[in-house]
Amino acid sequence: MTDDMVALPGGGFWMGSDFYPEEGPIHEEWVKPFELDRFAVTNASFAEFVAATGYLTVAERELDPALFPGAEMPSLEPGALVFVPTPGPVDLRDWRQWWRWVPGADWRHPSGPGSSIEGLDGHPVVQVAFEDASAYADWAGKRLPSEVEWEYAARGGLDQAMFSWGDEPNDGMRANSWQGCFPYLNTGAGSGGWVGTAPVGSFPPNGFGLHEMTGNTWEWTSTYWTDRLQDPTVTCMCSPDSSRARSIAPGGAVARRVLKGGSHLCAPEYCLRYRPAARSAQTEDSSTTHLGFRCAR
Repeated sequence: MTDDMVALPGGGFWMGSDFYPEEGPIHEEWVKPFELDRFAVTNASFAEFVAATGYLTVAERELDPALFPGAEMPSLEPGALVFVPTPGPVDLRDWRQWWRWVPGADWRHPSGPGSSIEGLDGHPVVQVAFEDASAYADWAGKRLPSEVEWEYAARGGLDQAMFSWGDEPNDGMRANSWQGCFPYLNTGAGSGGWVGTAPVGSFPPNGFGLHEMTGNTWEWTSTYWTDRLQDPTVTCMCSPDSSRARSIAPGGAVARRVLKGGSHLCAPEYCLRYRPAARSAQTEDSSTTHLGFRCAR
């Protein structure tokens, strides 16, 4: 486990944007000083955690059929979601065209049986659910950042800029995002021409010295999902815990958390979310080939 963390001074900043509806309203937030990992947690660090604790990730556990009534799944074997490029152009409104449930996919085998992380020690760990990320953070004496902390850190002091480096579009050298035509042609990003994840530290740091805060992998936060940002300056005549409202999946089983940062699968024509303000909802039990995390303290 590495302990390369950046001390952030905290303070006020303008959070949110009007790019996508769920990113507003734009409002002022205040953050106390905290530390954040300079890089996303890597395969090597996660392997150290598993070796020390014997931890079994969510994607490696047997599925309970009672939790998936009527589910159309090839099997109830342990597994996870894997991105599979399409042969050519498809309807971008249907994500099922490029995502597959793959039995046997997990953090050691991100794309399923036959794949591995051999030679990828420095790449961010993926196929980790919220519980997995939280367990690692506890073991490391850290925690997951909140959405507010994460966005403050990702902006790197550039208040209200579109990207973590400013307002200029990504040329493939600023962040690991999809280069080409989604979801079938990716020419690769960065000096390594990365298709998929890139090793941490492959792209320039932001103003706070943090690497890959946007692009490469989405990252878990501790914040429960709401369809709009909660402006702390607005009085809400609802429950006292409305700012942390739990969004429950059908059946009332699984809460959703906020993901931040976008990933190597983000493309302007489909998902321009490699931006500090971008956010996405994910059920806590989800594991995918483009989802990782970093820790705060």
